[in-house]
Amino acid sequence: MQIQQGTWTIAAGWDKPLVCEWGDGVQLVLVFGSPSVLQESAWRSDLRQQYPNARLLGCSTAGEIAGTRVHDESLVATAIRFEQSQVKASGITLSPGENSFTAGDRLGQLLEKENLTHVFVLSDGLQVNGSDLVRGLSQYLPQGVSLTGGLSGDGDRFQQTYVLLDDEVQSNQIAALGIYGDRLRVGYGSLGGWLPFGTERRITKSEGNILYELDGQPALALYKTYLADHATGLPATGLLFPLRLKEQGLVRTILAVDEAAQSLTFAGDVPEGSIAQLMHANFDRLIDGAIEAAETSHAALQGGSAELAILISCVGRKLVLKQRTEEEIEGVQEVLGEQAVLTGFYSYGEISPFAPGVPTQLHNQTMTITTFSEC
Repeated sequence: MQIQQGTWTIAAGWDKPLVCEWGDGVQLVLVFGSPSVLQESAWRSDLRQQYPNARLLGCSTAGEIAGTRVHDESLVATAIRFEQSQVKASGITLSPGENSFTAGDRLGQLLEKENLTHVFVLSDGLQVNGSDLVRGLSQYLPQGVSLTGGLSGDGDRFQQTYVLLDDEVQSNQIAALGIYGDRLRVGYGSLGGWLPFGTERRITKSEGNILYELDGQPALALYKTYLADHATGLPATGLLFPLRLKEQGLVRTILAVDEAAQSLTFAGDVPEGSIAQLMHANFDRLIDGAIEAAETSHAALQGGSAELAILISCVGRKLVLKQRTEEEIEGVQEVLGEQAVLTGFYSYGEISPFAPGVPTQLHNQTMTITTFSEC
């Protein structure tokens, strides 16, 4: 596997020349950028000129990861030439009113299944129930094929997100990359590090990813009592206080609030009858969670060394860690080794199994890592 990475900004262009002798052999370029930068055209023409045969896949972010650095208002492009594997990409645009399970079903049908090893999916971050998307897509994956990915971001604005597939940058889009070949090793891990606080409460009314009542009380009003002064900044400040689903072992992040309905919309399902509890951050535990996710993804390579790692971390972690954000990236690099090229983004949701052998789910407030190695 050969990899070249560059960072582009509106003010300075590329941080280093993209020229390389194997550019026409690149099959894939991963592109993660802020919404405003992603819509610029200059970087796209540069990538097309340098990597004429590559599929472009990426999304808008709440922060871009390049090596151990975290950037804002930039674009990170990672060009990959696989030596033993092939890639194929498909995408769909959400139809008006289409539910996320149906969207995942449609996308799953487009994937070629023969010799498929791994699927990496990127989705609109505001219009999709990630839990339903995973269920719809997973039903088409052959046994043993892993699925990871994430929901695109828009900083802490929650206004509009985008997915890139080849030359199209669109909202309401979902794209899936299939990687094929029996020489590819894939590892993955996903962990959080948040701590529960406050009273455990039962979800007494919900529908999919919309929460209406906790213990028979309007969910939004109750949530605001816990947030106190932070409540005026919803939904962004909700990132600092995610909701834990006790039995499922999952964490959910708020995407939107509805004052009229007194409801909260989350990135994934919040099933009725579940026990829920608010969570808050512990700096060291967040960083430890990222390191443990790296250890899990590295162990799954069965003795191989990671050549490429895609890191998808929740925007809530970035808002909490602030100046310490790069510490979680540095911890991942230490585990995976200096030979591993790191790319990725801060997201509105992470898609991965917790560890090998368990089903893929939609997570929030985790560091999710997918590692790749060819043997």
